[in-house]
Amino acid sequence: MSNGSLVTTFFLTGLPHAPALDTMLFGIFLAIYILTVLGNLLILLVIRVDSHLHTPMYYFLTNLSFIDMWFSTVTVPKMLMTLATPGGGAISFHSCVAQLYSFHFLGSTECFLYTVMSYDRYLAISYPLRYSSMMSGRVCALLAAGTWLSGSLHSAVQTTLTFRLPYCGPNQVQHYFCDAPPILKLACADTSANEMVIFVNIGVVASGCFLLIVLSYVSIVCSILRIRTSEGRHRAFQTCASHCIVVLCFFVPCVFIYLRPGSRDVMDGVVAVFYTVLTPLLNPVVYTLRNKEVKKALLKLKDKLAYSQSQ
Repeated sequence: MSNGSLVTTFFLTGLPHAPALDTMLFGIFLAIYILTVLGNLLILLVIRVDSHLHTPMYYFLTNLSFIDMWFSTVTVPKMLMTLATPGGGAISFHSCVAQLYSFHFLGSTECFLYTVMSYDRYLAISYPLRYSSMMSGRVCALLAAGTWLSGSLHSAVQTTLTFRLPYCGPNQVQHYFCDAPPILKLACADTSANEMVIFVNIGVVASGCFLLIVLSYVSIVCSILRIRTSEGRHRAFQTCASHCIVVLCFFVPCVFIYLRPGSRDVMDGVVAVFYTVLTPLLNPVVYTLRNKEVKKALLKLKDKLAYSQSQ
């Protein structure tokens, strides 16, 4: 990163909206953030205390809940500050670097994790008898570690390419968090090469992961159609449907923002809300309301708490 950067503070303009809506939007996003954190914490707690959920599928779900909780925390509190106070959008240069790195680290790790989760479902449905040996505890740990390491490397590339340029003039970031595209527009140098590498980097990760997920689900559908009982087919489809919903809610906005020409600041900010704010909230809702095992575990936890309070 360039030490010659003259900009010491950036100013996040926040979401495009009428000033009269500040209070209402603050209340809405604060409620969503609290529900997101509590929902994902609840998922972590339920899986932790219920031994029946100590399986590969729920091991990866704990990773997803942990990521979602922090993914939302990276962006939403700063957004709330921009809505609450006139000077809330100010962010130091180094804090901006940290936010961009954390955002891409958690976002790309989630992208890789969705791929691993689809592979896990493929093995569970296509090879039920060999699944336990194929997806052992050691294999799960290695796959999870691989997603975190890959996310870290991807984010390091994004952050380095963004902040190695000099920033010597404008400091108004047309977004509600520090992201590469709006920040590169403020650089005092030619950014075409950086933008191209970032585009290719994100494109390879997003398209590669999405292609592997699609291939996994094509194989899963073929395997489901071979299941003889209608109950077995229904259960398999229900499990996969939950994963498909959250995958689409995550990938579609990402592709719209990062992999299309002629980026538009206003539209990007609005679309980004879907995968930075709503998807982390949606994941615990989808995985609890559509999952009988999790709902059963929640009821058991509720009964335990009620019993302990009655003693």
